[in-house]
Amino acid sequence: MGLLKGLLGARKLLLSILVPLLLLPLPLLHPSSEASCAYVLIVTAVYWVSEAVPLGAAALVPAFLYPFFGVLRSSEVAAEYFKNTTLLLVGVICVAAAVEKWNLHKRIALRMVMMAGAKPGMLLLCFMSCTTLLSMWLSNTSTTAMVMPIVEAVLQELVNAEEDQLMASNSNTEEAEPTSLGVNNSQPSLELIFVNEDTSTTDFTSLMQNKNLNGAPTITNPVKTANHQDKQHPSQEKPLVPASGPRNQELNRKYKSHHDQMICKCLSLSISYAATIGGLTTIIGTSTSLIFLEHFNNQYPAAEVVNFGTWFLFSFPISLIMLVVSWFWMHWLFLGCNFKETCSLSKKSKTKREELSEKRIREEYEKLGAISYPEMVTGFFFILMTVLWFTREPGFVPGWDSFFEKKGYRTDATVSIFLGFLLFLIPAKKPCFGKKKDGEDGEPSLRMEPIITWKDFQKTMPWEIVILVGGGYALASGSKSSGLSTWIGHQMLSLRSLPPWAITLLACILVSIVTEFVSNPATITIFLPILCSLSETLHINPLYTLIPVTMCISFAVMLPVGNPPNAIVFSYGHCQIKDMVKAGLGVNVIGLVIVTVAINTWGISLFDLDTFPAWAMASNITDRT
Repeated sequence: MGLLKGLLGARKLLLSILVPLLLLPLPLLHPSSEASCAYVLIVTAVYWVSEAVPLGAAALVPAFLYPFFGVLRSSEVAAEYFKNTTLLLVGVICVAAAVEKWNLHKRIALRMVMMAGAKPGMLLLCFMSCTTLLSMWLSNTSTTAMVMPIVEAVLQELVNAEEDQLMASNSNTEEAEPTSLGVNNSQPSLELIFVNEDTSTTDFTSLMQNKNLNGAPTITNPVKTANHQDKQHPSQEKPLVPASGPRNQELNRKYKSHHDQMICKCLSLSISYAATIGGLTTIIGTSTSLIFLEHFNNQYPAAEVVNFGTWFLFSFPISLIMLVVSWFWMHWLFLGCNFKETCSLSKKSKTKREELSEKRIREEYEKLGAISYPEMVTGFFFILMTVLWFTREPGFVPGWDSFFEKKGYRTDATVSIFLGFLLFLIPAKKPCFGKKKDGEDGEPSLRMEPIITWKDFQKTMPWEIVILVGGGYALASGSKSSGLSTWIGHQMLSLRSLPPWAITLLACILVSIVTEFVSNPATITIFLPILCSLSETLHINPLYTLIPVTMCISFAVMLPVGNPPNAIVFSYGHCQIKDMVKAGLGVNVIGLVIVTVAINTWGISLFDLDTFPAWAMASNITDRT
């Protein structure tokens, strides 16, 4: 029995050793570039799927196995690990670090909540809209980690307000049972936490520890999260770590009524779904879209059809429709069909608890004070970066890139890196060229501290994702140079009898299932080379399959281990796995249908998907040679 426990404890180590050894006959018995490349790809894919080693470490496997087997030179592999998309991500993270450091996102979120009021239906729509907006520019994980403490505080206020009302009317009752959502009934703090971009689900294993198999964990003061100014080392910061506890006792203590429980479930789950929807909207919204963009540019260098503007034009209607339909779905599933009562904006229809909740939310917003100089600078850079992205090559009119003599030298990464660099130079304190005010600190180093420092950048920069993306590029490059991608494409000729829309639909359904159990970056890295080969072999425009598959990979919303936002939401203990599966299945179907309709309607005219383009033919010829 002890031996069995020891083997189970060392299963990841055993798997990481046995998998390469068991697969070693493949390149030894078939000494060819295709077999060697397949060996490296399978070993890396098994490591990613099983998470026997960290995702970033597994992405380094091609860096040493490709040179060993003679698939690629070491210098060629190394060049794949740092691409144009990496620079784009670095610039975006600089702006995101400034937004988080100066609490601009908190101001935006609280302001939107104030506009919506405390009606459950409007509150749901407001939080979903706010989360979607933030997730367009910040990572899904950071957005969820930022919004959930605010949601939890609002939920506490909704219940505490009723408790306060009862206590005021019956002040002699001193032994009233507490009904707050947290352990502490004091007024909640809205301090926020921040998590790196699209960290893999393995980084959130602490969220899943001490969890009842039939329920959710107890949260000890979930709203009072880590302070942004904490001096603790970033690697030691654990977001939303739950504590263990019996679920029945937790439910009895947390909710005053079944209606309150449904509101908590609905609002919590909606944050994860809205973050996913927002991440679809921009090419920088998720790591999956960045991986797709860089792979597509490497595979088809002559294609200049996908950029920030064209992606936004295609995906924004999808996100808008998904947001509205998902709101209706979540409202119907948890709050019923009484939209008139839950969405009324009339002040006369507000209850006492809703008025008290709105009052305390206003107080939290007022604590932020007037908008500061760093917030204004960050907001300006945020808007400027978006405008420059849109106007670089809008397509229907000449963009600012046409003003330069040499065309094609500037990309979206050029803009983000330039603006991110400026944030390291601009002082966080408004320059004062007159006389120094009384009491002003005379230290020049303190007065000239920039908007962000290198420590702020390091705390936010997801280096694991950078290496993971680079590993995907290395695998794709090896598959192309060895001829493996061409061989895989030939094996799929049997699908030629199916219409293109059916092939795309089957691919979307397949990745939607796989991504529930495998991390999104790993899933897209595995499937992209295969789908490119399939499209070229069947003479289908590669974008017709790549774009919808890239979007559907983000729909890992049915299980807590599907992605980090799911784990964060689940850790608050308001919903069970069956709630996530039921609600997530609806959102998954909604997204699949909308993406399928979009790629077959406005997607065809936007990307010319009804023709097999010349740039795909050129790539196909290159692969064959």
